[in-house]
Amino acid sequence: MIKVNKLTIAHNNKKLLDVSFEIKNSLAMVGMSGSGKSLTLKAILGMLPSSMELEIDIKSDFELKRGESVVLIPQNPFTSLNPMSKIHKQFFVPKERIKELLGLVDLDADTLEKFPSELSGGQLQRVVIAIALSHKPKLLLLDEPTTALDSATKNNIIALLKKLQKEMGFYLLFVSHDMASVENLCGEIVVLKNGSIIEFGGLENIIKNPKEEYTKSLIDSNFKYRTWRE
Repeated sequence: MIKVNKLTIAHNNKKLLDVSFEIKNSLAMVGMSGSGKSLTLKAILGMLPSSMELEIDIKSDFELKRGESVVLIPQNPFTSLNPMSKIHKQFFVPKERIKELLGLVDLDADTLEKFPSELSGGQLQRVVIAIALSHKPKLLLLDEPTTALDSATKNNIIALLKKLQKEMGFYLLFVSHDMASVENLCGEIVVLKNGSIIEFGGLENIIKNPKEEYTKSLIDSNFKYRTWRE
């Protein structure tokens, strides 16, 4: 378990974020733009600007090290890779290991000799996931990783992440403004509003029985035409 006992961020004496939460397995963090989702990720990664004041207390059974035990899957795979380098040069592990990693994300070995521009958005995101796996992460941070993808590709990426987590046992923190995108991946959810958590619990329970109007508006915008799977 990863326990965030305290995470407070302030700027110019104004509090921007004040949260505490646990990641038992896979946790979704949802909220509208400006709610504090990106600040949370940046704080965990140690990437906040020096002008911000940070108080953080995180307990886990491993050392939190950016780029090693903690790895980020960014929002847009198109900007995550060097467009001038072939895929095999984007990794920093031996070529045989790269082939193994590509196999884990259902990509063929011939992907190694292609440039990013020759791959689809879904293929690029799979490459980014493979690069993340090369670090053997204990915690995978997902920053709206399906936003730039079409619906079918998004569902495939979510299914892949779920399979990989089951096989490799890493923790997941999935940040999104889209309730639907976390439906099939996360067991628990926190709802952020103006830097504070206003709801927390099992994802299915929050979807079916939201207590706050803010949460209801998020659900309505994403699930208005959908039926929850029984």
